Amino acid sequence: MKTRTIWFLWSILLLSVPLPGTPASEPGPEPPPAKPFDFADVEQKARELAGKPYVRDEAGMPDFLAQLDYDQYRDIRYKPDKALWRDEGLPFQVQAFHRGFMFKDRVVINVVDRGVATQLAYSPELFDFGKNQFPAPLPADLGFAGLRFHYPLRRDPVMDEIAVFLGASYFRAIGLGQVYGLSARGLALDTGLAKAEEFPIFREFWIEKPGKDATALTLYALLDSPSVAGAYRFIIRPGLDLTMEIASHLYFRKAVERVGIAPLTSMFFHGENTDRFMDDFRPEVHDSDGLLLGRSSGEWVWRPLNNPRQLRISVFKDIKPAGFGLLTRDRDFDHYQDLEAQYHRRPSAWVETLGDWGPGAVYLIEIPSDAEKYDNIVAFWVPDEPATEGKEFRYDYRLHFFLDEFTALGGGKVLATRVGAAESDGATRKIVVDFGSPTLRMLSPRAKIEAEISASSGKIAHPVVHKNEENGTWRLSFDLQPEKDKDPVELRALLKAGKDSLTETWVYQWNAR
Repeated sequence: MKTRTIWFLWSILLLSVPLPGTPASEPGPEPPPAKPFDFADVEQKARELAGKPYVRDEAGMPDFLAQLDYDQYRDIRYKPDKALWRDEGLPFQVQAFHRGFMFKDRVVINVVDRGVATQLAYSPELFDFGKNQFPAPLPADLGFAGLRFHYPLRRDPVMDEIAVFLGASYFRAIGLGQVYGLSARGLALDTGLAKAEEFPIFREFWIEKPGKDATALTLYALLDSPSVAGAYRFIIRPGLDLTMEIASHLYFRKAVERVGIAPLTSMFFHGENTDRFMDDFRPEVHDSDGLLLGRSSGEWVWRPLNNPRQLRISVFKDIKPAGFGLLTRDRDFDHYQDLEAQYHRRPSAWVETLGDWGPGAVYLIEIPSDAEKYDNIVAFWVPDEPATEGKEFRYDYRLHFFLDEFTALGGGKVLATRVGAAESDGATRKIVVDFGSPTLRMLSPRAKIEAEISASSGKIAHPVVHKNEENGTWRLSFDLQPEKDKDPVELRALLKAGKDSLTETWVYQWNAR
């Protein structure tokens, strides 16, 4: 075998030397330089993927990894000294997640350096497995489950975790002083329908290597599912608030009944507006307390979240919306009393639409929940245009994670919603809504402020608007006398001075069941 190899190499060498008397061939033109990797490459991959049958990549993971429980999986950690770019002193560092537990899909991670993409190789040496003992060696091509990013938010040598991409197309992010709470997703498919929801996955990532003075990191992702493939670009800008500029291009393998664009997923267990007893020492338990809508008409709408007794789906139609988000407005620790979960520090998320999103609707889905461990709130945009086989969708948006709200108008914001029994009888409900803003604070208690209230059914009685001189807010209270078997009741209210609106519009869905 060794002799054959030598003769083979020698024959190649002879063929490369001009024979005596034969003029050497003129050198040909140099090949054009390779095109640097960019978003178009991910789009091409997604387009090609959509033209093939869907194949999920769960192969190669031993059963003993799939059988890990939550605590065992958490004991597997990426070694910080192995973080990508740690030794180069770059402002961003990257760590990967190991496959195991519920994270079975193999995720490919690539690094783009000066336009050239190179796959990040898996090795058990990258991880500390804690107390886990495995019965067999781990496969060399096991791959990863996801990734996380670090950045020095406090401008010191300590690297703070700022974002995580793990599980299907879920990702979370935080700014300075925030703790993880609600999640975003790349895409939601058939959520809230009477059939199984489809969960697309980010199956491959490309991370652009940043410069030494970079303040943003570019990430590309390839999304895949039985119905759709997609290309995504994330430009991540960390800071006091974290912002992601997101471009998405979707290619549909087959028709989808409900496509959820820019989905947000959160948790609401109980809060000020919960009108049933919750056996909990904490006054409120939630990641978000309301849905905010910036409508194309210029109206701002606030819808308090709830933990309903049965599934609720609310639809807010619009054309070219300014945006929507799941927010937390109540930042008072005294209202939560949870030293571990720190719900008062969990971020709000706002989807700022870029370009023309056309006609469609924001969907809010509230799912009954008996524990805070379940994400039971989902909000997303559903375009009117049907997603048929072979269709392409493009959506660009800017996703903000923040504590202090910057999105809504300067007028009065809804600060709290409370619901309880009215004094008249057990069926009548007392609704109390507090509004606040610097402008409202300056108004005299004798100012002529009125409420505009409407209900889809039942009767509104005893409306009262007055200033709370203890804190400068304004309170609207009224009784709802519901009609039998005519719920849910859609309620709507705002404060006005003459024809001028002083507040955003409060909308609420009350249900007797």
